[in-house]
Amino acid sequence: MKTTSALDAHELAQALAKRHHIDPDQVHPLPQGQANHVLALGEELVLRIPRSPSHTKDLEKEAELLPLAHTAGLPVPELLHHAPAPVPHLLITRMPGTDMAERTPTRAFLHQVGRQLHRLHHLPTQHLHTPPLQVEQDDPTTLVQDLHRTGMLDASTAGWLTDLFHHLAEHVPRTPPEPVLIHGDLSPTNLLATPDGALSAIVDWGEAALAEAAVDFAKLPPHWLPEVLAGYPSPPGQEHSLKVRILHHHLTWALARLTDPAPCPGPRHWSAPPASRLVGLLRLVATHPWPHLLQW
Repeated sequence: MKTTSALDAHELAQALAKRHHIDPDQVHPLPQGQANHVLALGEELVLRIPRSPSHTKDLEKEAELLPLAHTAGLPVPELLHHAPAPVPHLLITRMPGTDMAERTPTRAFLHQVGRQLHRLHHLPTQHLHTPPLQVEQDDPTTLVQDLHRTGMLDASTAGWLTDLFHHLAEHVPRTPPEPVLIHGDLSPTNLLATPDGALSAIVDWGEAALAEAAVDFAKLPPHWLPEVLAGYPSPPGQEHSLKVRILHHHLTWALARLTDPAPCPGPRHWSAPPASRLVGLLRLVATHPWPHLLQW
């Protein structure tokens, strides 16, 4: 497969629209991700085409996972057709609503996200072939030291962060959590809501993986977390551990983002600008001050 241009994607979309008796004038691009061209075919269909050969495996992953999630009752598009060649593409149903990149979620919406995440994390995984096993780095000490060495952190802050990570580690079991199926890119751009604010769809499953459940909360804006977790029924006695793991991942990813501090204008993803993750954590702490932060 060669790289697929926007023109190539539009031509394929026009051909598929004709096959499905859709007026060519009703073919138009939807908000784009980094991996795929995404086009609407009328009001009911969506076409996803990988931009490059490196993204075809993500499309294969979606083709495997969408039927599983749809059957389990998650609000996901229905898979209609998957063609691996000559031009890989996925034809799915178009879900109602608009994404949450520039919308303020209601409490009910965030609780719905938590409930659907819980459902996702309990899907059977033993027969899955495409999601990779994703293992997160537990000890961010080297990262903190590198940020100090390169002048991104002063010595006192680096020492405080090291102590904080050690403190967080004391609150989680030594045995790593069992991996579950995660969406992997649960950002506001991949969450759709109806005009009245109800969760209507979870889209773009190309980053799905097998990993610990806490990783799936790391693409959500930090100030969303208390209400999302309010809708996520953790097993008795494990609520505190999950919150610590989520905070650990958010803080680690925020610090890792500082290793590439160049401004990033344009992308709609909240975490694309280098400072957004740290400021997002500050926004969370401003409403849930430490040491009460872990008492969400």
